[in-house]
Amino acid sequence: MFTGIIEEIGEIAAISASGDGWRLTVHAPKAAADAVHGESIAVSGVCLTVVGSTETTFDADVMKQTLDVSALGAVQVGTRVNIEKAMPVGARLGGHIVQGHVDGVGTVLEVRPGAQWRVLRISLPAELAPLVVDKGSISVAGTSLTVSAVSAPGAVVQDEHWFEVSLIPETLDATILGTLEPGDIVNLETDILARHVERLLAFRSAPEGGSR
Repeated sequence: MFTGIIEEIGEIAAISASGDGWRLTVHAPKAAADAVHGESIAVSGVCLTVVGSTETTFDADVMKQTLDVSALGAVQVGTRVNIEKAMPVGARLGGHIVQGHVDGVGTVLEVRPGAQWRVLRISLPAELAPLVVDKGSISVAGTSLTVSAVSAPGAVVQDEHWFEVSLIPETLDATILGTLEPGDIVNLETDILARHVERLLAFRSAPEGGSR
């Protein structure tokens, strides 16, 4: 379990084939310093398991399914990534509950600079749109953010829903979000509470005795 509070910016140091997936070596000195085999580290919002480490790097295997449904499939050696270690029991929940299970990817549609902040507009897959609400929480590349605007259900531009987030200077400096440009792909994870509500409503509206 994670909070979406990024601890450092890492970098993909090596990529090698591992079955039908990849083994990633990530340069992240803070996370690697006390990393142990089997622990979980979120890499730009994707929960990965450490299979080896040095003083400055850790290795993790990424299955083909994860590469297919997340932005990790597009990383290259040198790509910068957000890093967060799993939340220890008893720690403050500074962001929101983030599982590291990516729901889908979005494309940065627009970047609007401000005097002290930056607004990003990001596309949203249609199936995720009902789960994202104004002033709600969303994880973008593993970063816990508050939604500042959403597209209206009936006002979809070019068949795409979208949402906006407003980034303060600390977020711009401490995460990779400050370097995003239109066209960049990012991992998205919606609020788990919204997903539970959607599932409950689906069961309530389903006819009794229906197929499972």
